Amino acid sequence: MNKIITSPAALVELRKSILTQIDTDKPVIAICCGPGCLASGSLDVASSFNKTLKEKGIEADLTTKATGCHGFCEQGPLLVIEPGNIFYRGVEAEDVEEIIERTIIKGEIIDRLLYVDPVSGEKIIKENEIPFYKKQMRLIFNDIKNIVPEKIDDYFALGGYNALAKTLLEMTPQEVIDEVKASGLRGRGGAGFPTSIKWQSCYDSKGDKKYVVCNADEGDPGCFQDRSILEGNPHLVLEGMIIGAYAVGSSYGFIYVRNEYPLAIKNLSIAIEKAREYGLLGENILGSNFSFDIVISRGGGAFVCGESSALIVSIEDKVGEPQEKHTHATEKGLWNKPTVLNNVKTWANVPFIINKGAQWYSDIGTETSKGTMIFSLTGNVNNTGLVEVPMGITLRELVLDIGGGVPGGGKIKAVQTGGPSGGCIPESLLDLSVDYEKLTEAGSMMGSGGLIVMDETTCMVDVAKYFLRFTQDESCGACFSCREGITRMLEIIDDITKGESSLEQLDLLFELAQVVKDSSLCGLGQTCPNTVLSTVKYFKEEYKAHILDKKCPAGVCPELISFSINEELCNGCGVCRKKCPAEAIQGEKKEVHVITQDKCTKCGICLDVCKYDAVIKE
Repeated sequence: MNKIITSPAALVELRKSILTQIDTDKPVIAICCGPGCLASGSLDVASSFNKTLKEKGIEADLTTKATGCHGFCEQGPLLVIEPGNIFYRGVEAEDVEEIIERTIIKGEIIDRLLYVDPVSGEKIIKENEIPFYKKQMRLIFNDIKNIVPEKIDDYFALGGYNALAKTLLEMTPQEVIDEVKASGLRGRGGAGFPTSIKWQSCYDSKGDKKYVVCNADEGDPGCFQDRSILEGNPHLVLEGMIIGAYAVGSSYGFIYVRNEYPLAIKNLSIAIEKAREYGLLGENILGSNFSFDIVISRGGGAFVCGESSALIVSIEDKVGEPQEKHTHATEKGLWNKPTVLNNVKTWANVPFIINKGAQWYSDIGTETSKGTMIFSLTGNVNNTGLVEVPMGITLRELVLDIGGGVPGGGKIKAVQTGGPSGGCIPESLLDLSVDYEKLTEAGSMMGSGGLIVMDETTCMVDVAKYFLRFTQDESCGACFSCREGITRMLEIIDDITKGESSLEQLDLLFELAQVVKDSSLCGLGQTCPNTVLSTVKYFKEEYKAHILDKKCPAGVCPELISFSINEELCNGCGVCRKKCPAEAIQGEKKEVHVITQDKCTKCGICLDVCKYDAVIKE
């Protein structure tokens, strides 16, 4: 049967046909099958639902959907039951029969599966009333829980590809670019470059062949937003790319996604095949004169290939190293042809702008930063996961209201935004507005959306050391200032964490970071010093404590801490002696134990296992 949609009108009719087949009175159970919930056993939950419903003979009485990520990774496996917006967390396969019997059939709520507010102790039934979701503005993520990613009909039912139909039927390429310009959309992959400027430059460039590229090489530690979009709603990204291709005059596109994202590649591959099957990719899309197709290019996992020029040469089957940018990619990019390269989140915003209008979109956010931003909220925070918030929200609202603050009522020390390219913002600046300019002024950046919360147990010198080690490993080594500069910075900071440095070396570290930032070829070298510069700026006293006092205030750096046993509290139970991997603890049973400092590896296991608080860390 030929499924090709031959016109925008035919797409409307198809959507109407799909909607008539949906029984809105039938309960729908959306089971999160994003990576976090998958790791917690959500596939077993989905399988148990299918098996139990079949055994009871009621599989036709409700719909179960194995969807993409719902965002609240901390609480998985998750499911939402409609109607009622009932949110269950920590669901196991053993809970399924009870959910069916009590909630689906009898309309009862199962208290133990509800989210419990850690502050008030209140059990919350509805998803949209949970603090984690309440202050979010979920545009891109909103429909993920309503979509089975392998089923294009789910996307059609929610108005999918209507923006493409509107584009081809009502708009010229220049009008599309003008609409994106009026919306204020900026790139979501790092620097926040205005999207319309790229598109306009490519549109104006001469050439018989042009390309559009989606950068899905998400390499920042702790970042997984792009991955979750591709896994949960791949057609949204495809639709944005097709619209962009029409605007700039491209007939071919690439999605560059790292090979470590097998589920994203699988769901994206299915989506591309389905789009071709319905004539949304290929020749004469929706009966127009416009033709366009997309292929997936798999990256090998090199962090530096997230940089535009390195990504482009990687697609060309060359070594993924940044190139000198004598000309813009929009003039000479992939195979020296005009190329537009945007991030996953950037492409995903485009259908909303076309459907709802530039004015609607530009009303969200601040004067210079429009729309929403998706963050991977991780670190020392109660509510970890993916959050989508309007630009302009403060870090305090993001971390305290949505993130729920530090576990155990601890104090926030810093928030890092922008991953290895970003900086650490102290607690005193938590009222900072989350937008491109404010974060840059504070010494950090928006980046691709990594956000790590750090509490008082975090050593800021160690944080800088960690990210320098990461960027040293990921540097391509092609440019001297990056290759040697990062290595030398790491040597200095390593000495500081050992108490083997001086204030003169600290000054040299700051100066060297500035030189690497100003003289490196690509974004990796230009931004990796941000963590050093920001931690020295805001936490200089902590650096001085390492250098002058030979102490790590957070008790993290092994060479500057020691463990001992309090004679008055030790009862000689022997647990610490048995657990010590270095055999550094001596003592007879029921007698005071002693730690041999020469043997101690500072692993801290003795501190963790002691039930009598006899082990002292200083």
